[in-house]
Amino acid sequence: MKVTWTLPGGDTRMAEIEAGISLMEAAVAHDVPGIIGECGGCLSCATCHVYVDDAWADKTGEAEEFEDAMLDIAAAERRPTSRLSCQIQAHPDLDGLVLHVPEE
Repeated sequence: MKVTWTLPGGDTRMAEIEAGISLMEAAVAHDVPGIIGECGGCLSCATCHVYVDDAWADKTGEAEEFEDAMLDIAAAERRPTSRLSCQIQAHPDLDGLVLHVPEE
C-alpha cells in the first residue's frame, strides 16, 4: 500500500509499505523528517504526531483514551485530525493515505 507524508513547507515523501506495521514504523524506516518514534511505539512520547488528511480521517478512526491524552502534550498544535502514527496500523483500506507532519 502507498502512504504519502506531506512535510512542513509542502514537500512530500511517498512509500510502499506492508500491511500490519504502524505508520510510525513506516515513517522511521523511510526516514520521514519530523517522525521520531522515540518510544518505539509504546504510546509514551508523542514524537510520531501527525495530522491525518481530512479525506482519510474517517478511515483511520479516532484516538482512543490514552492516545487522546498523549496528544494533549504533543509539541505541535493539536487539531481535530491529530493522531499518533504509532497507533495507526497499515491495512489495504488505507492505500493512498495522506498524512501531514507537524512543524514542531
